[in-house]
Amino acid sequence: MFRKKNISVIEETLPEDQVQFKPLFGVRPGVYLGGIYGFILIIILFFVLFYPGLAKPGTLLSLSSEPSGAALRVDDVYMGTTPCEIFIPKGIRRLEMTLPGFALYQQELNVKTRVFGTLFFPRRQSLVGTLGETISPGALLWAASEYGMWSFTGEPTVTYQIPQILSEGAYRSGPAAADPQGYQRMKDILQGSARFTATRGGLRDLIRAEALIDNGGLAASPVSLLRSLEDILVYLSETPGTAYWLAQVLPPETGTLIIDSAWYENQNSSASKLLTLSRSVSSDFGNPLTLGLLRFREISGGTLIQGGAFPHEVKIENFRVAETKVSYPSWDAFVSANPAWGPEFTETLTAQGLVTEDYLMRSEHLDSPAVSGVSWYAAQAYCKWLTTLLPEDLADYEARLPTEAEWEYAVKTADIRDMSEGFWEWCADPYGHNNYLPADKEIIEAIGSPERSVRGASEFSETRGSLFPVSCSPFGSFRPVIAKKALFYE
Repeated sequence: MFRKKNISVIEETLPEDQVQFKPLFGVRPGVYLGGIYGFILIIILFFVLFYPGLAKPGTLLSLSSEPSGAALRVDDVYMGTTPCEIFIPKGIRRLEMTLPGFALYQQELNVKTRVFGTLFFPRRQSLVGTLGETISPGALLWAASEYGMWSFTGEPTVTYQIPQILSEGAYRSGPAAADPQGYQRMKDILQGSARFTATRGGLRDLIRAEALIDNGGLAASPVSLLRSLEDILVYLSETPGTAYWLAQVLPPETGTLIIDSAWYENQNSSASKLLTLSRSVSSDFGNPLTLGLLRFREISGGTLIQGGAFPHEVKIENFRVAETKVSYPSWDAFVSANPAWGPEFTETLTAQGLVTEDYLMRSEHLDSPAVSGVSWYAAQAYCKWLTTLLPEDLADYEARLPTEAEWEYAVKTADIRDMSEGFWEWCADPYGHNNYLPADKEIIEAIGSPERSVRGASEFSETRGSLFPVSCSPFGSFRPVIAKKALFYE
């Protein structure tokens, strides 16, 4: 066997392996190296402790407001909503907080700074802004518009919740309820909001808003609860269609109880009688009017039994309706006078939020001279141009899109055949899920809707749908009507 031998290794440091610093200007290495290290340390400390405060002087401001959720602007620049924490540069700054239904909060701030240690311990300041109350129901109107937008998202779930935005608006507009006119306007806004109540979550929000309004924006008291209950019962008993409405919104087991009730039967029976009467409706026709390349037929007004989910009466004033949808030659005449709406400007119009990339796209499945792929905004622009062509004796009239009721009235009385040939036709109305529930015309228009009504695409005139106003469907077209100028439409 071989034996392992222990081998010792002797390390020897040679002179050429050693690094020796020489004196610099007569200063020993130990001294000037210490100075260099000290200078580097000072530079590091400067950039860590002093430079942040010098390069970005200012204060970290914690902001809150009463009530919360106010939009915050500093020197006219939007910075977010309260509560929030933002950095404000040093100097004299103008701070504003705005919230619908409340007076503007303004304050001039002398923002100071601190130099030392701001990277770790920035200068902080807190501010609470109290927004002045107003007697305007503007906050509720704004909330009703948001409530309408949220209604298109469907029923909330455990994992998906929607804000109680309508009752929040009622809380913010509470002081307006002290004024009789303000109180009545708030009630009108709730009636307009009911047209968007299509889920149980939305119904809870609507009832909660009612209770807050009846108690001036405060938590409900026994007296105000009784008042709210009385108002709700009066509304349900005197408004046609409410039984059908609640039967659709409430849970199936509760909806079945409503459907089996005498209340539901009475309202449904009344609606059926209206449908029977509607079959005998007729209309007189005046002299036709040719405007540009469109021929308009005059229709005398009357009472429409509007179909759909729940038949209801709508009063119709005299108007003229185009006998055909807008054709491509007629659209080309509009574009010649308004080049900015030409197809070559699709990209620009899309960037402006007026059309989509499918602007003026034709459908391969519909053989029709009607222009298609037109957004609601584009149709509105066409109608505005058409108004300028009206003769002097129609100075009090305008060309516009028809309301849903006018469109359906024209189908039932004017016997215009091409109103259901496969196209959806734009209407003027903001789309509401429950259009059979009555509301003030001004409130309906003020609340608006994220979608606009379309009618047609079916042999049944009661068929209704909705699209975003920017949509440019190849199955979408329009026909104008001529009617007396009005600020709001049904």
